[in-house]
Amino acid sequence: MYKIIDKISLNPTVTKMVIEAPLVSKKAEPGQFVILRVNNDSERIPLTIHDYDREKGTITIIYQIVGGSTMELDKKCIGEYIEDFVGPLGMPTKLDGLKKVAVIGGGVGCAISYPVAKKLHELGATVYSIVGFRNKDLIILKDEFEKISDKFIVMTDDGSFGEKGLVTTALENLITSGENYDEVIAIGPVIMMKFVTEVAKKYNIKITVSMNPIMIDGTGMCGGCRLTVGGETKFACVDGPDFDGTKVDFDEAMKRGGFYKEFEAREREKECNLLKKEVK
Repeated sequence: MYKIIDKISLNPTVTKMVIEAPLVSKKAEPGQFVILRVNNDSERIPLTIHDYDREKGTITIIYQIVGGSTMELDKKCIGEYIEDFVGPLGMPTKLDGLKKVAVIGGGVGCAISYPVAKKLHELGATVYSIVGFRNKDLIILKDEFEKISDKFIVMTDDGSFGEKGLVTTALENLITSGENYDEVIAIGPVIMMKFVTEVAKKYNIKITVSMNPIMIDGTGMCGGCRLTVGGETKFACVDGPDFDGTKVDFDEAMKRGGFYKEFEAREREKECNLLKKEVK
């Protein structure tokens, strides 16, 4: 059993939770994930590690409430326990030797790009962070990014905060203005990572993307996160989740990511009905 130490709502659909897991925090690195099970009869789900504190023995996760399992998780309160919490899993993001990096985060993907930017900052690299959201009400981790970024840019689709437009526009403007990067690291919706990759490729900059959005069970057994990378079949949870963006078949990945939308909708409706019964 793993105790919930803290829980904070970051916006109407995104929650940050700190969990006591000393053995996991001892080895955790940016880019890795955990598999958790809320209750004894719950589904196993993979969630990327947002932060870790080796001294306190805690792991921080940030999740978006989109389906039955995350709704079930969000019902848990501070002081309560999660049944299973296994990790760290997946390959850590490779950051050694990088001097100047553009870290791109889209939506809740910022929860994953933040530990990457933070570790780069700790390693002494120059970090340009670009994050994108639909509007100001969905912005998360603004203060945290500002503390560890040499330059921090917020983009919103409607212009309600920061600059109006897409993260790709901000990245290309920086490059054309003379900024040179050893690497671009993009984490967010698959379609966002596809277009960030196109910008990086256009200017011959190394690009790494995290394919965690298509992970299902986190072990490779379900095949749900199977993707084509450089013409070879890979699994996001076992071989990744980080890959060279120029080698990823994003169209295939987006198609695969849509396979489970109907199932997720049913599970969300089921959990909503359970909540209604509890309220009564």
